[in-house]
Amino acid sequence: MRIPALGRSLGRMARLVPIPAAALLLAACSEKVNTNPTGDEAAPSLFPPEVVTAQGAQSASLYLPVFVLAVVIFFLIEGLLLFMTWRFRRKDKGADELPAQTHGHNGLEVAWTLIPALIVTVMFIASTIVLADVEARSEDPDVIVDVQAFRFGWTFDYPEEGVTITGGGREGAPEMVLPIDQDVRFRLTAVDVIHSFYVPSFFYKRDAIPGRINEFEITIEKPGVYGGQCAEFCGMAHSDMFFSVRAVEAAEYQAWLEEQTAPPPSEPPAGPAEPGEPPAGPAEPDQPVAALLEIATSADKPIAFTTSRLEAQAGQPTTLRYANDSQIPHNVEIFSGPDATSPELVQTETITGPGAETETTFTAPGSPGDYFFRCGIHPLQMTGTLTVAP
Repeated sequence: MRIPALGRSLGRMARLVPIPAAALLLAACSEKVNTNPTGDEAAPSLFPPEVVTAQGAQSASLYLPVFVLAVVIFFLIEGLLLFMTWRFRRKDKGADELPAQTHGHNGLEVAWTLIPALIVTVMFIASTIVLADVEARSEDPDVIVDVQAFRFGWTFDYPEEGVTITGGGREGAPEMVLPIDQDVRFRLTAVDVIHSFYVPSFFYKRDAIPGRINEFEITIEKPGVYGGQCAEFCGMAHSDMFFSVRAVEAAEYQAWLEEQTAPPPSEPPAGPAEPGEPPAGPAEPDQPVAALLEIATSADKPIAFTTSRLEAQAGQPTTLRYANDSQIPHNVEIFSGPDATSPELVQTETITGPGAETETTFTAPGSPGDYFFRCGIHPLQMTGTLTVAP
């Protein structure tokens, strides 16, 4: 008489096998390392990565106690549910009588009201204290960085130092340089859609919203290179919207600023010929005038070229002039073939409008045909064809 009941019990227990199996599968997946160009090299984990900011460390300090408390409550509740299900199951088909019913218990009702209320109160007080410290701002931060997000890249502007870094895409991810042990204030905004500024090692994430400036401060405590990315889906190339932060000592940071603001070296004028050297020959004849190719981006269509076709003469000097009237950084890259897998032929400077303009001169390919060009920051949305005629 007990054998069918035992079989049913084993069957019920067998249904629970997928739960630990799924846990083992997730644990195995956690060994996979992030291979993104500026991503975190640590394998995914249930716990936060190494936190390198003072503010992030305070937030992370709440993670373990809350996690342990949640695990204890989970196993307590699930354990009681499983125990009750097993202990008071119907053992025989004909046993339809209900067990003894308990209607109300003052002690239990007080306990399951006060204990959760106490837990929530303690968590609220601890979270409020940490939040106040994390959101605190100094009156005079050591460094200010204006972060402008756009599809699909970033611009980092140091207004007090006159330095601007911009880039986008998987291959053109920009790098921000910051000093350690100094207060750094970020001012976030976006030019098109909502983005999210996220650096896992900072243990901090904040949205960049068009028309709004979100501010926060951090103090980096450990030098290193830390990967960041947009954490808010913003379009087809969202997965390539990376950047990195290089945290360095104060002296190295100052040297980097001096390097960024130093004027480009100029060639010294040619002096008189040394004794015994022949005098300079006659000036070379004027080079042929380069043909001019003009392309632009307008404010009305900030992620598009005004034309998708350019024309040049084979083997002739050619000047490529690009005007950007939008507030989003762009450039022009021309390749020596029908797509971006071909070697790059020429690239303009990356500029941000409105009213910005740049030009570069190159020699058009000697073989007539169609050649691919694009914006290196928006390689999917801004493309075109350069037709080289004989």
